[in-house]
Amino acid sequence: MEIGPQLVKQLREKTNAGFMDCKRALAESGGDLEKAEAILRTKGIASAGKKSSRATKEGIVASYIHLQGKVGVLVEVNCETDFVARNENFREFVKDITLHIAAAHPLYVSRADVPGNLIEAEREIYKAQVKGKPEHVLNKIVEGKLDKFYSTVCLLEQAFIKNPDQTIEDLVKSKIAELGENIVIRRFTRYLVGEPIPGET
Repeated sequence: MEIGPQLVKQLREKTNAGFMDCKRALAESGGDLEKAEAILRTKGIASAGKKSSRATKEGIVASYIHLQGKVGVLVEVNCETDFVARNENFREFVKDITLHIAAAHPLYVSRADVPGNLIEAEREIYKAQVKGKPEHVLNKIVEGKLDKFYSTVCLLEQAFIKNPDQTIEDLVKSKIAELGENIVIRRFTRYLVGEPIPGET
């Protein structure tokens, strides 16, 4: 069945879970909000979502150099306490994030970081591709294509390279549930030898 954005929004407000987690839970529950909430709780995603409002002032900056020095990654991942920042499990998770960024080449952490003008430009391209379709169908197709775009450029929405059935957002939430603290991937930079620098001629 078709899961509308309004229903997803309602579930997100109740659980603080991520967009794709809510969409999947609603699809699994046939659009039933209470069942979807139960599904999220069973997976530990809802409780992880509730921790997402807690301050993250600790963490680490990690680096990774790949392919004989051709690709490099710097990432900052935050948590709540120095105790977790020094935890081997947390550090292994951060290492996985650097490996993923090196391999999957995301451009932004989340949808919120994608510039509005880029989103509008993509939207216009998709509208041109499906020109002539009825308005309600056209909008659904365009939104679907935008979701696909986000899953390509946004780190949190990418399929994790070590487990493609899981997004990076899913991985973060499972780690929050496991370690009992809020965890935030704050920022990253990925370098590739020879790539053009914006503004450079």
